[in-house]
Amino acid sequence: MSGVSTITADDVAVAEVPVSFWTRSRKVGVGFLVAGALAAVIFGALATSETVRFTLSENASGAALKINGTVGAILFGVLAAVAGAVLIAMPGKKWFSWMLGVGVIGLILSFLCWQISAAPAGQNFMPLVNMVRGTFLLAVPLIFGALAGVLCERSGVVNVAIEGQLLMGAFAGALVGTMTGSAWAGLFAAALGGAFVSLLLAVFAIRYLVDQVVMGIVLNLFAVGLTGFLYERLMQTDQQKYNQPPHFGVWEIPLLKDIPVLGPALFRGNIFLYTALILVAVIHVALFRTRWGLRTRSVGEHPTAADTLGVRVLGLRYRNVLLAGVVAGIGGASYTLLLYSFTKNMIGGKGFIALAALIFGRWSPTGALLAALFFGFADQLGTYLSAINSVIPSQFTAMLPYLATIFAVAGLVGRVRAPAADGKPYIKG
Repeated sequence: MSGVSTITADDVAVAEVPVSFWTRSRKVGVGFLVAGALAAVIFGALATSETVRFTLSENASGAALKINGTVGAILFGVLAAVAGAVLIAMPGKKWFSWMLGVGVIGLILSFLCWQISAAPAGQNFMPLVNMVRGTFLLAVPLIFGALAGVLCERSGVVNVAIEGQLLMGAFAGALVGTMTGSAWAGLFAAALGGAFVSLLLAVFAIRYLVDQVVMGIVLNLFAVGLTGFLYERLMQTDQQKYNQPPHFGVWEIPLLKDIPVLGPALFRGNIFLYTALILVAVIHVALFRTRWGLRTRSVGEHPTAADTLGVRVLGLRYRNVLLAGVVAGIGGASYTLLLYSFTKNMIGGKGFIALAALIFGRWSPTGALLAALFFGFADQLGTYLSAINSVIPSQFTAMLPYLATIFAVAGLVGRVRAPAADGKPYIKG
């Protein structure tokens, strides 16, 4: 018909929105390419020709992986740059995780070759057993805290109160453990302490529909104030009676404890480490392989649809939030029933790092475990650098776990999607 234009396939192809060249993979690749090149040049220039030793024991003796400091700093920097180049040339999910790991490890090793080679004489080594042991030890409360976040947020309740749950668990564990002389009694009290904070979160967020983020912050401040007040009134006045908790000992697993590096670090552990690893496996299986897990995920994604299918949305949220408090409370007890006595605000922001591990791990128990280990390694690395009198100021090394948190969440996590109903109150129709 005259005056009527037709649209051809070529016209449709031209009208299609072009896919952006600067995908997340390529952006991260450029970052690693630049960072790796700078590491090779800067760390290579600052490193010395001293032999760097990564020992497979707890000290300088025994077998070790050796490399020249300057060569190692340059080589590992180039490795990180190559990982970046691969991400630029072959963007996509297939290679992203692998190259991301190679890039991060390359940058860390390049930095360590500089630091260790420049250390005072006799300190040009890194004991891998101590590094791995310290990483797991420092990651334990983060694992518990992140699992508490998974249980809450998969149910649709934002848990910003992890810090307060850990702190209340640490305080209750120290107080009751000291008064009863039983570490097990302290552990039970710690679980109740974390559950108490979770109960307040559940009541105000689920029953009274208070903003969940605001409520979490308020509960953190409440826990700091309450434990600080009781610490000054009881524990400071009589440490022997109220703040000398018994500690759990080391539990060795025969045969496995003799595995190089991992054996002494992982299988000569404590009840908290083993419990944390078991809980990761149990919660992962329960969340993705059981009826409870299906209902929990449905409540976190679409509570109205779950309600129409007979799921008691509010009841399930109450139970899961309380369970999260128990898990976090046990994590808090790892501070006072393993190594230390209680001090004011001793968690020191680790609850927020656990929250970051939850996001970095994409609301998955296994992902949260890996993220917690990453942050635990950053913390242990700061301790190690201080021990070898690094040229890096101690104030900066103390910041490493928090800098790693910012770097991971802002730079590596990319776009993530929380459960759709997370933070949204549910009003039964």
